[in-house]
Amino acid sequence: MNHMNRREACHAVIALAALGGKSFPAEVEDANDPEKENVLARSEAFSYDSLPVSDLPNGGTMRRVFSGVLVTGEYIEVHESMLPPGKMPHPPHKHRNSELLFIRQGKLEFLNDGKPEPVGPGAVVFTASNVLHGLKNVGDTPATYFVVAIGAPGASS
Repeated sequence: MNHMNRREACHAVIALAALGGKSFPAEVEDANDPEKENVLARSEAFSYDSLPVSDLPNGGTMRRVFSGVLVTGEYIEVHESMLPPGKMPHPPHKHRNSELLFIRQGKLEFLNDGKPEPVGPGAVVFTASNVLHGLKNVGDTPATYFVVAIGAPGASS
């Protein structure tokens, strides 16, 4: 199992600080009430081994960290993905929210508004709102990366 190194942790801390978010998930008074949003107002540490793992149709996996609304009003969602060699998480698309990707391992190709760019371990990718983007593992080993999605989620196009 791989853990984040100091450089990766620094990248993550800088990105979260840039968002103005200084807090993480809080329990909602009634988590079963769909009218209440998950307000992230309490600091919390997340053990990598305890993150729930979902199997994806492309043979990859996703570990969800958290999602909800910061006390400053922004929606945020964080997860880690593992992408098998030669695979894409989904076809190129665009959506309303912006994303930061922190590449942990592997050799990836980032499609930036139609232009392919190589990215590898330690790279940080920013996808702006409503800009066409995609990702493909162009290496021969699995690639892993953390995604920080910021802003109102919306339909892909």
